[in-house]
Amino acid sequence: MGNSSSMSQDKKDKLFNLPNTLTLLRILLIPIFLTLMVKRKTPEAFAVFLFAGFTDVLDGFTARMLHMKTKIGAFLDPVADKLLMTASFIILTIPTLNSPNVIPLWLTASVVGRDVIIASGAFVLYKLRGQTTFLPSLLGKTCTVLQVMVPLFVLFLNYRQVSSPLLIWLYYFTLLFTFLSAVHYAFIGYRMFSRPQDG
Repeated sequence: MGNSSSMSQDKKDKLFNLPNTLTLLRILLIPIFLTLMVKRKTPEAFAVFLFAGFTDVLDGFTARMLHMKTKIGAFLDPVADKLLMTASFIILTIPTLNSPNVIPLWLTASVVGRDVIIASGAFVLYKLRGQTTFLPSLLGKTCTVLQVMVPLFVLFLNYRQVSSPLLIWLYYFTLLFTFLSAVHYAFIGYRMFSRPQDG
């Protein structure tokens, strides 16, 4: 009985360690960010988005430096990132809530579509081949950086109430790398699926 209680407490401690708590905080910040956006409080929404980004950097840093990496953390961190990015892209695509800059619908559809395709492919590989490890490629990392920059730049410009000719180029580059990384991951997934199984 004592052993079982100790194991349960150990799991709880791992779930609520510092990096995982920061990740959970990032998830809880998403509805706050969306509420501020709906109320057209762009400066406050921008501050919340920045703080959420800071928790992302901090949870990765503390997990490595304090040796607090956990399986639940490895699952929650990318989920929190995707939820924040998807929410920010969708809300910043609504013209009535954003001025003077709006993320084009074609870019939001591409970003969300890519994530759905990759997640679906990963699920199929996990179910059929037992694949649990999916390492990010250089193209994927570049795509992620560009995708983070889009809402960040749009929020900053809307906070300042200005536009920039650089924004359209950021949209195009993000679209290009979204497409290239999707094709690249599809190729990697196909190779994993085609690989002969052991035994």
